[in-house]
Amino acid sequence: MAVNTLSASVVQPRKSFGWGRFLGRFLIYFVLTLGLSFTLLPFVMMILSSFKTNVEALRVPPTFWPENFTLENYLKIFNDPQLPLLRFYGNSAFVAIFNVCSTLFTSSLIGYMFAKFEFPGKKILFGWFLTLMMIPTQITMIPSYLILAKLGLINSLWGLVIFSAVDAFGIFMMRQFCETLPTELLDAARIDGASEWQIYWRIVLPQLGAPLATLGILGFMGNWNAYLWPMIVLQKIEVRTLPVILTWFNSTHTGQPAVVMAATVLIVVPILIVFMFFQRWIVQGFTMTGFK
Repeated sequence: MAVNTLSASVVQPRKSFGWGRFLGRFLIYFVLTLGLSFTLLPFVMMILSSFKTNVEALRVPPTFWPENFTLENYLKIFNDPQLPLLRFYGNSAFVAIFNVCSTLFTSSLIGYMFAKFEFPGKKILFGWFLTLMMIPTQITMIPSYLILAKLGLINSLWGLVIFSAVDAFGIFMMRQFCETLPTELLDAARIDGASEWQIYWRIVLPQLGAPLATLGILGFMGNWNAYLWPMIVLQKIEVRTLPVILTWFNSTHTGQPAVVMAATVLIVVPILIVFMFFQRWIVQGFTMTGFK
């Protein structure tokens, strides 16, 4: 018995340490860390520069850590009578929230119709929505501006939301997810006497939590950071949104990069908070959408 045990222990191969697997993991983490560092470096420099003096912010070569840490740049922004931040925050919030709510409603409703209903011209109409996704928004800016001018919505925040109520990408995204909903569940609700509106409101919408959250977050970020279209439509300062105001603030504070960096931080912080708290919904929504 002892001889058999000894021979078994001798014959049994020794477990390898797995250097190839270790080196592979190390290389992956090294590349990801390096890429993340290059991605975050401009944002970190922006935050640190907002706590520097203007003289230090203009220094070449630039310093990384502030030599003289100061909050004077933020105090100057909050005390600037020409920069009522609360008003501009309200303008951006109104545009972003209204666009998100209208897009979520129309995208989920139209996407549900394309996924679960049959009607004449369905494929042609859906193909038209897909075509809209391929058209750059810059091409439609001139006719859109002429329409707003006819409606008297130039220099009005409503001019920024009237063309965003229906989103082709949102419709496509909701349609892909609605196709995964079991038709038997909807038929059972119809047998129980539920109307089509009740089925949409009480059965379909609760199942669309992840894609709706994903679409809402992406829409909020896009509308909050929008620059070109608000700059064209909004010519009066008091109705402008934050990205356009940042350009104006930069032009009026030439030679004061630290102050401009502080204003940039104040504009970016809200969207950064939204992304940090809801980023898992983005991953979950794109993972679940389109898979049956």
